[in-house]
Amino acid sequence: MSKQLESVESVDTIFIGGGTPSTIAPKMYENIFKELQNYTNSNIEITVEANPNSATKEWLEGMRDLGVNRVSFGVQSFREDKLRVLNRAHSAKDAILAIENAHCVGFENISLDIIYDLVGDTKELLLYDLQQAFKLPINHISSYELIIEKATAFAKTPNVKKDSEELSFILRDYIQSRGFKQYEVSNYGLYQSRHNLGYWQYREYLGVGAGAVGFIDNRRLYPHTNLDKFIKEPHFNRVEELNSNDIITEKILLGLRSIVGIDRDILSKNMQQRADILTDEKKLVLKDKRYYNRELFLGDELALFILGS
Repeated sequence: MSKQLESVESVDTIFIGGGTPSTIAPKMYENIFKELQNYTNSNIEITVEANPNSATKEWLEGMRDLGVNRVSFGVQSFREDKLRVLNRAHSAKDAILAIENAHCVGFENISLDIIYDLVGDTKELLLYDLQQAFKLPINHISSYELIIEKATAFAKTPNVKKDSEELSFILRDYIQSRGFKQYEVSNYGLYQSRHNLGYWQYREYLGVGAGAVGFIDNRRLYPHTNLDKFIKEPHFNRVEELNSNDIITEKILLGLRSIVGIDRDILSKNMQQRADILTDEKKLVLKDKRYYNRELFLGDELALFILGS
């Protein structure tokens, strides 16, 4: 990590995720936090992901003592049958206890993940999950549509996905009715994670760990994904240089999938004309030379129109 931090002046946010951070004792993180202390300040946001079955009260206290001030729980559902289908190791009771313990030890910023669009999901069952979530001391929800990825257990059973767009809107409308603002396509909160927003704002970030991608000076940095290879060579072994077209395309896609929007000045004349058409059709809003999307779920389609694809 020391070598990767050489050109870094300060760190605004830290996110400890991927794998299962809550299975590693807080003491094992101490050297990492010592390494970072010269790059942080009192206003930093430090998030850790946690699984409800392994995030004990003692573990949460230990991470809090290290300076972690935000925790994100991979709850996915409060229904036992759905948790079994998703092959989750925790129960609904575990999730409730873990979140209550996080609040008890002093975490003010607590998030949970919900997965939807699983076969068997209905409006009533999805609302049950959300109603259970809002009984807990959370200020953020991440909602993820089930995606069937290659080389995963679900790839062998693609029929577990329901493919119902209606569920996205049911979920979005209910969460927003509880005062949580949608600030990107999958995230809602009374509190908006600065780390999450950093990606949508196209800010630079440093990835540390096997498979942890970085983005610096318009270059995407890829380390080894194989753990043994990463241990032997813990630095980036592949670099992707992004050209101006790549950058504009990504800024448009990210801006329209979030509240960040698009700076009008980065668009070509033809792109501006197409964006103005969407503004006239009330799909975009132009404010202070920046386009904002009215319906984040349509972000990709609107981006493709602006790009002329």
